[in-house]
Amino acid sequence: MLRALVRYYEILADEEDSPVPKLGYGTANISFALNIDDEGNLINLTSCKIQRGKKIVPRPMIVPEPVKGRTGTKPVPDFLFGNSSYVLGFDNKEKPERAKECFQSFKDFNISILREAGCREAEAVIKFLEKWDSEKALDNPAITEYLDEIYKGAVFIFRYYGKQEVHDIPAIKKVWEEYKNKSIDGTIQQCLVTGQKTSIQVLHPSIKGIYGGQPMGNSLVSFNARAYESYGKTKQQGLNAPVGEYAAFAYATALNALLSDLSHKLLLGDTTVVFWAETALPLYQDIFSIFMDCSELYLNDENKKYVRAKSAEKMVKEVLDGIAQGNNLDFDSFYANMVDRNIQFYVLGLSPNAARISIRFFLQGTFGSFAECIIQHYEDLSIQKQFESDMRSIPVWKILNETLSKKSDDKSVSTYLSTSLMRAILMGEGYPISLYQTILLRVHAEQDINYYKASILKACLSRKARRLKDESYKEVLALALNEESKNKAYLLGRLFAVLEKAQKDANPNINSTIRDKYFSSASTTPASTFPVLLGLAQHHISKSDYGARIDKSITEIMDKLDVDNDPFPKNLLLDEQGIFYLGFYHQRNLFYKPN
Repeated sequence: MLRALVRYYEILADEEDSPVPKLGYGTANISFALNIDDEGNLINLTSCKIQRGKKIVPRPMIVPEPVKGRTGTKPVPDFLFGNSSYVLGFDNKEKPERAKECFQSFKDFNISILREAGCREAEAVIKFLEKWDSEKALDNPAITEYLDEIYKGAVFIFRYYGKQEVHDIPAIKKVWEEYKNKSIDGTIQQCLVTGQKTSIQVLHPSIKGIYGGQPMGNSLVSFNARAYESYGKTKQQGLNAPVGEYAAFAYATALNALLSDLSHKLLLGDTTVVFWAETALPLYQDIFSIFMDCSELYLNDENKKYVRAKSAEKMVKEVLDGIAQGNNLDFDSFYANMVDRNIQFYVLGLSPNAARISIRFFLQGTFGSFAECIIQHYEDLSIQKQFESDMRSIPVWKILNETLSKKSDDKSVSTYLSTSLMRAILMGEGYPISLYQTILLRVHAEQDINYYKASILKACLSRKARRLKDESYKEVLALALNEESKNKAYLLGRLFAVLEKAQKDANPNINSTIRDKYFSSASTTPASTFPVLLGLAQHHISKSDYGARIDKSITEIMDKLDVDNDPFPKNLLLDEQGIFYLGFYHQRNLFYKPN
């Protein structure tokens, strides 16, 4: 996994105007620039913030590598950027001496490096730091104008006359990189990722952007207690899993870039999912993200939260529309606009665990293999909609939401279920048994089955039948009603829908039907339930204007059931219960929403 991330970093870094930092640099969210002149005077502050959706947020910028892990009492400054405590010597934490100490450390550290640069921009910053009086900071109108935002933790950089970031000046970048090279004094050992002998990273960079993670980031590789350390590696945590400084920087930079890209990141329960191809082209990520969350595909552009390539949207939409219509997909035409169907593709699921990160899954293969498995997943799900407002294609998060009780305040999804479902979708494996069982429980509890639950039951049964090479269920696992099927569980589901229709025709304003009382028992113990329901039906038919039509439907289904020679079963197994519900759903759709 780390090797794949390092490879992805190198692909991104090789791009012209690459958005990822080089070794010795990192990313920080910058709020303001301190604009200074040749004499180190503060001219003004300018905002660096950008609009993201409806919010104005700090701009992610490449800066000299941020300090990792400020855990001690001693101030540890960054180079040419920081918050007001370090850069200006004041804050609202009611510890003025601590703020002065932070500023002094920032001043000493930055001047020691900048003196080697020998350029006017460096001299301007040195003069600013030497003359800045933190006690008079609040007298400066440039500061007071933005005081509320400064107190909220704004981070600053320096600009020379408001034109160029000081940390981007070539002479200053050179002295910074020389300082970083001199500061490398770690143990030389073979890196597990690159295989090269190099200085081993002790503390790996923090990973940010994981749902539920620490605000300052979590560690992917960390050994900070005796229980986790290897024999002979006490207090040498970096040597427990020796990763070189370059590899640690590269994998963390690539992973942070993926996690910061909201258009190509998914959230399933407590698991954050990122994915990438071995290319800098975003097309593959666009296609994958739309496939996995197609909820925005049919929205107008102004209502979409994420920006993805139009070509990717068009490609995925054609596939999903074809599946919804029951068409077989021509994979050659699907890949016609692709760069390479054999390109390597990776999917990584991450969850926070205290200060560390848990790897829920890491899947790798060709993009073509993933795409074909996803398409098969949508084909398995495909069923006639109940209402026009129902989603044409069901994203993964919607499947997981259907497992939750509508009455419960706990809306957390099982981590096992979400990760198992992703593996099933992407690897073409059987869906988790718990998914099928949970949906059955929800149908029993709610005394009803909607479009989404019917789709999930059909998908689970379809995949199980395919895996076991069982053709006996094929006739009932269709898009819509199969009136020719003689599957007993399917016929019983259809019969229940007809009996409920008879009751509604007789009592159009009825609030509670036989479904509210008998749905679960009919699907589990039909022998003890259906004789009662058939007796009630004759009463309903006699009162209905459409009784003859309903009676004909009941007769046709009963003829196929042939209960005189093959009585109602005493019990239905779990698979048969799912088929019962599909029969009910298909028959009800024929009555109420023929599409």
